[in-house]
Amino acid sequence: MHAGPALIFDLDGTLVDTAPDLLGATNAVLDWAGRSRIDPESLRHMVGFGARALIEQAMAATGPGVTQTALPGLIDIFIAHYRDHIADFSQPFAGVEATLDTLKAAGWRMGVLTNKPAELARPLLEKLGMMDYFQAVYGAGRKSYTKPDPQIFHDIVLDCGGGKAVMIGDSITDLSTARAANAPCILMSYGYTAVPAAKLGGDLVLDDFTHLPQALEKLAL
Repeated sequence: MHAGPALIFDLDGTLVDTAPDLLGATNAVLDWAGRSRIDPESLRHMVGFGARALIEQAMAATGPGVTQTALPGLIDIFIAHYRDHIADFSQPFAGVEATLDTLKAAGWRMGVLTNKPAELARPLLEKLGMMDYFQAVYGAGRKSYTKPDPQIFHDIVLDCGGGKAVMIGDSITDLSTARAANAPCILMSYGYTAVPAAKLGGDLVLDDFTHLPQALEKLAL
């Protein structure tokens, strides 16, 4: 194993472009509710906070906000649709698999920490043939807490062998998690965020995933 820190990756918007299939599931909920559909660009600004928050934002954007009574049923519709279409159009971002191959060959310890429900995160990675890169995969529901709670970051780092770690993501959720855990954070500029990654204040911002190995050297970890 690499003597350096563990690399903890966000999933949606960092490793995998899941927007097309998340859009399908979100619009399935909106169809059921008799709402107008949202477009891909709107969706990209809603991802990163989990299924509950995604549905709440989509409903608020298309009419009256959803009630807490109705929300669980809508989440069920979302998850059922998404599970059936989890990788119809989703695919790793350019350079992700080649870079993970390089990092794995060099012995880096790697994990995935996402607010996507745990019951969906692993099947997505399995469908895309990406599970073998990671020592641990944590999604919402794995613990009673989620990002940006620093405890879940510490938990997955421990599962990846302990020691220091770097958060690699695309949103304020990832940055807040890293800051709360006192860890460095590298942000990808191509991901899903309402505020451009360059304005969030990460330690480094990359436009290209293949630049990650050099970025890790630059952080002097």
